[in-house]
Amino acid sequence: MIEKVDEQVASNFYYDEALNSQAVKLLPGEYYVTDKDMLLVTVLGSCVAACIRDSQNGIGGMNHFMLPENCSDTSVPVNSSARYGTFAMEILINQLLKLGARRSNLEAKVFGGGNVLGGLTVTNVGQRNADFALEFLAIEQIRVVAQDLADIYPRKVYFFPRSNRVLVKKLRTVHSNTVSVREQEYGKRLQQSNVGGDVELFS
Repeated sequence: MIEKVDEQVASNFYYDEALNSQAVKLLPGEYYVTDKDMLLVTVLGSCVAACIRDSQNGIGGMNHFMLPENCSDTSVPVNSSARYGTFAMEILINQLLKLGARRSNLEAKVFGGGNVLGGLTVTNVGQRNADFALEFLAIEQIRVVAQDLADIYPRKVYFFPRSNRVLVKKLRTVHSNTVSVREQEYGKRLQQSNVGGDVELFS
């Protein structure tokens, strides 16, 4: 039996004393949306995080996702491999709309896609994740107001949906093994699993 991988709502809450804010940390395969004045935090290697918000009322959210490695296999249909990223993006947008965001007001900031996974320099999963996110947002006509993509470093991203403030720290001096191992484990789960159902975008 093939286990389904559902995008999970992040549940690792804490208080960030340095930034004086309630916060939630997102791991690979997680998302979070909020209408509160709080902080969303994640650490990215080859994964991508889309920070999407309603520019008028500040309702916003973040996801943390990657495409499975087999999306570089030309024998696999594009729509079959891209469904993982599509699902991650659609569930984030739908949850924002359910919370009260208006689709016409949505804007995005996109981060990650670093080439940090050892042995994947040829396929460069990070670049493919970044390209997918930008293409998806363009198709859905969601304006990208900022981006920090590709390169070779892991990133730590702090997103304040209410104010649209984002802080990005490139982890140039930090050993990236933890990030790489976490993302490789996530990638293996994707390879062995089905996407957790189809999601249709609200209009």
